[in-house]
Formats: sequence, structure tokens, C-alpha cells
Amino acid sequence: MTMKGEFVCVMCPNGCQIDAEYEKETAKLIAFSGNTCPKGAEWIKQEIESPMRTIATSVLVAGGDFTSASVRTTRPIPRDKIFKVMDEIRALGTLTAPLSIGQALLRNPAGTDTDVVVTRGVGVA
Repeated sequence: MTMKGEFVCVMCPNGCQIDAEYEKETAKLIAFSGNTCPKGAEWIKQEIESPMRTIATSVLVAGGDFTSASVRTTRPIPRDKIFKVMDEIRALGTLTAPLSIGQALLRNPAGTDTDVVVTRGVGVA
């Protein structure tokens, strides 16, 4: 089944509206228009055929000067793996301070090519 959709490119500040036609069953891009730079062409192809996302969330911390620490993936992951990666992050439970910015909490969660790292350091209370 051929689908048509309107997408807003997020690759640069222009925010181009890209009109795309794609095959739903095979997730194959057929045609697109509206991008004003080559980044838009690359982005819409990826968004249709293999959508990727980064995750930013937080984890609980015990014994720290903050009760939580922000964490994120170091690279985008396939959109269909978001819930599996979040399950692994939740499985960490409550961590113990101190935590340092850049500290890897998970490596290759759900078989993805990324790490989950701390983005807000937490010192000992």
C-alpha cells in the first residue's frame, strides 16, 4: 500500500516540510519533495526506511546531592528498540552516588550500538 505523508526535517534550523510517498509494507521511500538541502534527502530516507532516535531520561540516585541523574544514549538507536532499551535502564534500579558525567551505565543495551551515559553528575551528599 502506497502512503503519503508530510514530515518536518530536523537536520538543520530550516525545518523544511518534506512531502513523501512511500510503500508502507516494505518501508521503502518512493519519492519526496520539499527539502532545501541534501541533509533533508538523507533524513527522509532514513526516517521512512530505518527510523532512529536517541533516548534521554533519568535514573534514581541514593546518597547523592541530587535524587536523580540524567542519562542518554550516545548514538541514535532503531526506533523499534526504544522500549527494550528503556526496560534495561529501568532495571538498573536506584544507583548509588557518586556518578560522573560521561560514566557508562549500560553498554550495547538491547543489542544496539550505543552506550547509556550519565549527563548530570551527582556527588555524595
